Amino acid sequence: MTEQTMIRMYADQLAEAYVSGKPIDPLSETDPGLTIDDAYAIQAAQIRDWATSGRHVRGYKVGLTSLAMQRQLGVDQPDFGYLVDGMYHQPGSVVSIGSFIAPRIEPEIAFVLGADLSGPGVTVEEARRAVSSVVGALELIDSRIVDWRISLIDTIADNASSAGVVVGHTALPLESLDIEALAVTLAKNGEHAGSGTGAAVLGSPLNALVWLANTLGTYGVTLKAGSVVIPGSVCAAVPVGAGDTITADFGPLGSVSLSFSS
Repeated sequence: MTEQTMIRMYADQLAEAYVSGKPIDPLSETDPGLTIDDAYAIQAAQIRDWATSGRHVRGYKVGLTSLAMQRQLGVDQPDFGYLVDGMYHQPGSVVSIGSFIAPRIEPEIAFVLGADLSGPGVTVEEARRAVSSVVGALELIDSRIVDWRISLIDTIADNASSAGVVVGHTALPLESLDIEALAVTLAKNGEHAGSGTGAAVLGSPLNALVWLANTLGTYGVTLKAGSVVIPGSVCAAVPVGAGDTITADFGPLGSVSLSFSS
């Protein structure tokens, strides 16, 4: 089997899992020889397929940036994925739990870019200047890998376990916030479910943005102006099911909520 045939096969298996709702075995167990570059190639093949079908990239995500998330999923470095048409939900909306396999939610201090950002070589100051505003966001993650039995290879190939995003309505200039100290609390059905500050995300969400720009740059990808970047969760992800309502309080950035129906 050629490398391209292998990439196509695994991309198709993950795409079928989206449609059928039936997760697949970990790619890292099926094929222990897969590399991180192979995993990103599998991810990229799916993004190209989505673009061909009319679903275009509207944003980017960095995953596994907090120690809590790395411990939760048993990995030791960040990864990235893409946010495309169909992943975005309005704050306060209700989505069907049947659209997902084993969904979880993370609260994130997100950026809206006002300028392109292209690595490698991007500095923190360059990233800061590229940000037009900061918003609160909820990220929906899900795994097309059975029982969340993932390695770094598996989650990368699965578009960093992306499933959806809710972007808050309150947008503030970056310079008006101390994002490292910004406290976020997460509630599930009114009960405390997690908390953290921006510092939990690689020391600062800006560091995650720098990492993303420079890592994507090695693959020839530029972060585009107008895009949303969700830089990673401030706390461990929370599983959700039918009837659940999740609300994150971002202080000056307001609150963002999402509910799930059967």
